[in-house]
Amino acid sequence: MSIGLILAAAIPAAAILMMRFRKRWLARFNIAVTNRITGLFAGWLPGFGILTHVGRKSGKAYRTPINVFRESSEFIIALTYSRQSEWVKNVLAAGGCELETVGKKYQLSSPTVVHDPSRQRFPIPVRLVLRFVGADEYMELSESQYHPGFTT
Repeated sequence: MSIGLILAAAIPAAAILMMRFRKRWLARFNIAVTNRITGLFAGWLPGFGILTHVGRKSGKAYRTPINVFRESSEFIIALTYSRQSEWVKNVLAAGGCELETVGKKYQLSSPTVVHDPSRQRFPIPVRLVLRFVGADEYMELSESQYHPGFTT
């Protein structure tokens, strides 16, 4: 077996293991690098969005690229790094946030974190990726006209 073949199998396997078991490290990398790139297009593409939330300690407004899907008057957001992400804690503490997706802005409220190993509320390709990376939580938010606890 050649070294190239071994590396071709080892590199993707290492990336998968890192995603599943070293999520904090990968989250820091994404904040520093990937989110800056994704933020350029996430507000316009289906399945993506920019979440604007307020820091619960700093009071500063943050913009976080996310995977988001609409179901009637609700939005569901995949929690690829679990409920321990700072943006999740901020949205829960504020009771809402603003979402920009497919070129439109929405005020969202009533955030709830749901544990769902079946991932049934997501499209099948997304469900497979979420299962692959071990993500089995999502945030559910309702569309609202105005949320007094959140302003940008």
